[in-house]
Amino acid sequence: MKTIQHIHHISAIVGNAQENVDFYRDVLQLRLIKQTVNFDDSSVYHLYFANQKADDGSLMTFFPWDEVAPGQKGSGQVGRIAFRLPKGSLDYWKRRLEVHQVSYKESKWFDHQALFFQDRHGLDLALVEGDEVAEEVAILGFHGAELLSSNPEGSKDFLTAFMGLDLLAETEFAYHLATIGVLGHEIIIPKYSLDKGTWGPGTVHHIAWNVLDQEELVAYAQLFKNEGYHPTSERDRKYFRSIYLREAGRIIYEFATQGPGMTVDEPFEELGKSLQLPKVFENRRAAIMEKLKPLK
Repeated sequence: MKTIQHIHHISAIVGNAQENVDFYRDVLQLRLIKQTVNFDDSSVYHLYFANQKADDGSLMTFFPWDEVAPGQKGSGQVGRIAFRLPKGSLDYWKRRLEVHQVSYKESKWFDHQALFFQDRHGLDLALVEGDEVAEEVAILGFHGAELLSSNPEGSKDFLTAFMGLDLLAETEFAYHLATIGVLGHEIIIPKYSLDKGTWGPGTVHHIAWNVLDQEELVAYAQLFKNEGYHPTSERDRKYFRSIYLREAGRIIYEFATQGPGMTVDEPFEELGKSLQLPKVFENRRAAIMEKLKPLK
């Protein structure tokens, strides 16, 4: 069984779908690569964004819950989501956020300079200047994420023992870990305690970890069962297969296969331009589209 190499995707709950698209496409300059619906609730969009090349380790997805009260950030959730920027691009992004009237705070993500801010629906984000040199200033993908654990030490042990993450540092206030793959996604686990979080716009539903293939997925499911955890049955999400569980700190983890990928139902050049549905929903396409507000 291979060690987890990087984050597969992170899925958050936001408000209005068009406002979500406007922020991540027009402000953060990410690419909308998939319009589909929540496979468990076809009345709700599931929107996928990535960097312009749709590279591994850049996939961010959203469930727009319009006209719903904001969620409460707390334990059992993913906290701030960090995107990685090329070296030397931070000033460009300061100006860009200012132009779009996005308030930010300049701080540090451990040793790296970063901008901390929120999207239009209160989701905590960061832009972290990495060490990679690139011709463009565009977001490269994820830098990492903060885990708001109800059991910080247990979450740290889960990530290191079962998933192979490296513990880079431990301070009085937090654990600092990273995946062992070339992307080096960083995880911060604060040691302070929070009240239990509740779902709603402005909160993260789950973080998904990349698993090579279905054989590896089955092996992980068996490992977790052997260790007393309760993974779900395998789910077919069309673009990947996955299982879910709550880890030691009550955060929802998804383990998702590398493939078959985003181009199974539309070519790379057309990604995100039209609504894609799983086969079981196709006979209800007209009714589903009638309930969804069209996106610009």
